Amino acid sequence: MTAADERIAQEAAAWALRLGAGKAGAGPAGLDAWLAADPRHGAALDAMRTTLRSVRALPRPAVAGLRGALAAAAPAPPFMPRRGRLLQAGCAMLTLLVAGGAWLGWDHERRQPTFAASYATARGQQLTQALPDGSTVTLDTATRIEVRLYRDRRDVFLHDGQALFAVRAEPARPFHVSAGTARVTVLGTRFAVRHTRAGLQPDVALVAVEEGRVRVRAGAAEEAELGAGQAISAAGDGRLGAPASMAPQALAPWRQGRISFNNTPLAQALAEFERYGHTGLVVRDPAVAAMRVGGSYTVRQLPAFAAALPAILPVRLVVRAGHTEIVALKK
Repeated sequence: MTAADERIAQEAAAWALRLGAGKAGAGPAGLDAWLAADPRHGAALDAMRTTLRSVRALPRPAVAGLRGALAAAAPAPPFMPRRGRLLQAGCAMLTLLVAGGAWLGWDHERRQPTFAASYATARGQQLTQALPDGSTVTLDTATRIEVRLYRDRRDVFLHDGQALFAVRAEPARPFHVSAGTARVTVLGTRFAVRHTRAGLQPDVALVAVEEGRVRVRAGAAEEAELGAGQAISAAGDGRLGAPASMAPQALAPWRQGRISFNNTPLAQALAEFERYGHTGLVVRDPAVAAMRVGGSYTVRQLPAFAAALPAILPVRLVVRAGHTEIVALKK
């Protein structure tokens, strides 16, 4: 920027601040005379007023930080009163922003999502949703997610439930999924994430990879990298489990309407069925709730599952008003 350009920028900043404050300085004639003096003045004033609007839209902490960085702001234009120190600092701020490519306005814009949406499924419902970046996400029953796409990253928050992600590769814009204490980072891959408040392993985040590689971080320090055919869990306290091998058909079996149990407490198995629909089954005895079950079932096989319980566990079914209670066999 030449000395003449700098002078014009400073004068334009002063006029922009005065107009923004509802003051016309020496009066409309003064502004008109300044605009008429040089064809560059109008463009400079427009740029300063645009930048001023961007600055006023910034959060207060960002503006305060910029003021600190401008402690040694440039001196005011000759016509600016000495008493206008605030105007002088603002003038320097606007001049620096425009001269530097309005970096702060750009940074603020970069921090705003280009796309934001929330998706949810009701009990018994599933949903496949295409995202603007070319990725897709499939939500299982009773699942809630929040999606925010930025210029430099893509963020998804899994609040409850489980989802399968097919991520379009964008090396310059990583894809993050946060679930419980886990944060999954990928560039392009296909993986599933689960974090539920009820059902199998409540409050534990589960990550399973079908294609590509993902990085899973839990808490502040623990981190692991997974490849295709691997899965990992992150406990509610931030502890990360060891990566484990996973059969291909074990990835998101809910896509085929199936749920699988492996030495699962009966209470968790029933809670998992409840995610898909009302079971009408009740367990009040903690000892019965802790009994273990296994097997693979379709979500519509609850009656068969309930009928089989007396054959695989020391329990009986007692039909009561409005529900069926699972009770222990009397010794």
